[in-house]
Amino acid sequence: MRLLAVSALVEGRDRSEVAALFRVSVRAVDNWWARWQAGGRDALLSRPRGRRAGEHQVLSEAEQAAVRQAVLDHTPSDLGLSGQLWTRRLIGELIFKLYRVRFTEPGVGKYLRRWGLTFQRPDKRAVEQDPEAVRIWREETWPAIRTRVKAENGEVLFADQVGIRSDQVTGRTWGAKGQAPVVHRTGNRFSVNAMSAISTKGRMHFMVFTESFDAEVMCRFLTRLVGHFDRKVHLVVDRHSAHRSKAVRAWLADHEDQVELHFLPSYSPELNPDELVNADLKRSLPHTHRARNQSELAAETRRFFHRRQRQPHIVRGYFGGRHVRYTIDE
Repeated sequence: MRLLAVSALVEGRDRSEVAALFRVSVRAVDNWWARWQAGGRDALLSRPRGRRAGEHQVLSEAEQAAVRQAVLDHTPSDLGLSGQLWTRRLIGELIFKLYRVRFTEPGVGKYLRRWGLTFQRPDKRAVEQDPEAVRIWREETWPAIRTRVKAENGEVLFADQVGIRSDQVTGRTWGAKGQAPVVHRTGNRFSVNAMSAISTKGRMHFMVFTESFDAEVMCRFLTRLVGHFDRKVHLVVDRHSAHRSKAVRAWLADHEDQVELHFLPSYSPELNPDELVNADLKRSLPHTHRARNQSELAAETRRFFHRRQRQPHIVRGYFGGRHVRYTIDE
């Protein structure tokens, strides 16, 4: 509109006539004419209104960087606040504690978005975990195992055990707003256990059992596992007492040419890709029919593992998880 108005003035039309034509004031027409004479066409283009991004911010860039790093490196309780998880309210309290400036929660939210932070579900870590042991496993122990397995033309698998209960309800379903859906299940409580092992090649081996997991069950699983291989198996497991029991050590001594155990750092389940199999199992079971007894629950569990055995691409996908990708990174 400004360009058309100036064009009309250039053609010799009266400023009052132009103002009436475009339904603006004569003062606006005079202003456009002056801007056009001073800067040409570019002077008539619209400019973003309001403050520029980052202009007149209450916190300086250095103060913002300090708060952002504090949020990333510490929990609220580390800095004298309450709780283990950061909220906008707690970050506002931290800013006030450091710089005596009050922010509303929406105001804190704008800073968080500007800093590239999002509201996320945190990963869980045991306080007993030794970060140095985790570093050594990832950077030294595991690469040495992988090199040795390649040299011996062996097979490496990650294994873990899991328990499934009849009263476990996982996942979500659709329902009317304000009315929680009801899942009917048996009032009897029963459970089954499973042991599985997976490889980066997409292989999966498993055993479902009803008794408690102990050294005898572990030896039975190892016997079944080595029967599927004509070369040595290197099995990576956690430090469960059954894995390190006297009976298992004796069994391994008698089969040292067939299988060898390697132990993950203590309290570090996130390093085991087979933990993702366990999570997948617990998510998948509610989508099948609800087991009414232990035999049905065991059958459902076996069906899950048989289905995954026919889907090696999914098994390989477990190794692409954020915390276990180190197993496939050279």
